[in-house]
Amino acid sequence: MCEFILAATARSYLFLRRFMPTALVIDAINTRRGLKWGVPAMLLAFPYAVGAIYCRAQVEAGGPGWLNLIVLLCLWNTLKLLLIGPISLLKLIAVRVREALARRHLTRALTADSIDRFDKPVLASRRG
Repeated sequence: MCEFILAATARSYLFLRRFMPTALVIDAINTRRGLKWGVPAMLLAFPYAVGAIYCRAQVEAGGPGWLNLIVLLCLWNTLKLLLIGPISLLKLIAVRVREALARRHLTRALTADSIDRFDKPVLASRRG
């Protein structure tokens, strides 16, 4: 029975991860090319917040109680989209620092290699 519950949970998680809009946006932002779009993606939290406020007003006005689930979903998506901005900004800074260090190490290695290559023939010709 536990295996069935675990399998059902895993399949539903993968389904939601693959087809839900905020999951797609966050997956796209977490790529190297998408890190720069994290802060503008925070603007997508606004429609979700408005949707949560609207659904909550409907529930308070006597609407169906299942709209509370929509309120929770909208608030969760709002939170995810608000947090992806600063997180992606920190990831982008870390990636750019790593790239700059790699570029610096590569430049030093190439410079040292070219100096060694040009110095050795010159030294050999002076000796002979």
